[in-house]
Amino acid sequence: MNPFNRRTAVRIAVVSVLLAAVASPIAGFVAHEQAEQATIALAMEESDRLLHHLGPITLDGPHARDNAAKAAALLAGGLFDIAEIYDRDGLRLAAEMTAEGRAVEAQLPGHLRPEHGQASEDSFRLADGRWVLRVFVPLLGLADGDAGRVTGYFEGVRIVSAWQQQQILAHALSTALMIGLASLLCGLAIYPVVVHLSADNERKAREILDAHLSMMEALGRAIAKRDSDTGSHNFRVAWIATRIAERLGLRERAMQSLIVGSFLHDIGKISIPDAILLKPGALDTDETEIMHTHVGHGEAIVDGIGWLAEAVAVVAAHHEKWDGSGYPRRLSGDGIPLPARIFAVADAFDALCSRRPYKEALSFETTMSILQRDTGAHFDPAVMACFTPIAREVFDRLAACSEDDARRLLEERVRFHFGI
Repeated sequence: MNPFNRRTAVRIAVVSVLLAAVASPIAGFVAHEQAEQATIALAMEESDRLLHHLGPITLDGPHARDNAAKAAALLAGGLFDIAEIYDRDGLRLAAEMTAEGRAVEAQLPGHLRPEHGQASEDSFRLADGRWVLRVFVPLLGLADGDAGRVTGYFEGVRIVSAWQQQQILAHALSTALMIGLASLLCGLAIYPVVVHLSADNERKAREILDAHLSMMEALGRAIAKRDSDTGSHNFRVAWIATRIAERLGLRERAMQSLIVGSFLHDIGKISIPDAILLKPGALDTDETEIMHTHVGHGEAIVDGIGWLAEAVAVVAAHHEKWDGSGYPRRLSGDGIPLPARIFAVADAFDALCSRRPYKEALSFETTMSILQRDTGAHFDPAVMACFTPIAREVFDRLAACSEDDARRLLEERVRFHFGI
């Protein structure tokens, strides 16, 4: 399993577990509440059915208490442990209870006199942990004159048995377990889909990046050939700059900016006339001024073209000097972008120790003495301090490198830093 797939699996697993941890208790609570409401609804429905089975119950007059006692006796001992009948004014007329009902009666919280015509319920726990349901059912008159009117109230108390509580708890737990399992299975099902889509996106991203890098390489070659050079200089200088930048800790965008900028640093020379660009001798003052405009032209070319804008830090400042004597903006010190300061060292090193049509390659010792002499004036001392320990290795590695060898060296670092 590659690192991305491993990270994806871990993240989906964590999210699935968190969803299960959050959703399962909620589902269990909802299931418990639903079971409780179902028990209350059953108690209310049963009490209403039994009361209607008695027929009209007269709760006023001389037989009120006898009638209430009969109703209470019928209701107690079955679904209810305590059954109480009240008249329409909320005064208790009769009460019946089981042995268990008598044992808990003193623990029941008090209640106000019922003054409404709608059934209601209450659920609470006693001090000893037992679960108690209490319902209030209005008794409607059926005789002429009382039809549809509240003639009294029934209060029923049920102590939910241990087996029923266990059944409700088991239902809640099974619901919670199913929700948790569903969350985990969902994560398991999503994983291959995410991996497939990610792999597809990564493949397309690689194709686009490969196209970008190929375009970058083609532009670099075109510029180098117009300047009477091969493309190997761009490969070498970009590789050297990358080695220095790695020691300085550059990563991701900064490193990518350095690589692209190293390839395209002289892209502005496209705008310089051949008579000046290819002149074999020294340039006069006017020609030098025109040559210096290649920096501005190069910056204008890359700055507005999507991914090429990554190169602007190097393109715009690769001729600036640490002491401020460079061009075009005469930037100095840390005012020069770090990628441009790194490139300046890499470019000068390769230019000095490489053979060109107008000069022979200098020895490693001569090259380094020139670079050390110009440190603090042309070059950033911190960059030179970072480059010096690896300079000999870099020199030896490039000494016998063909253009293809240099290309392969750079390609390996490009693929690493661009994530290909």
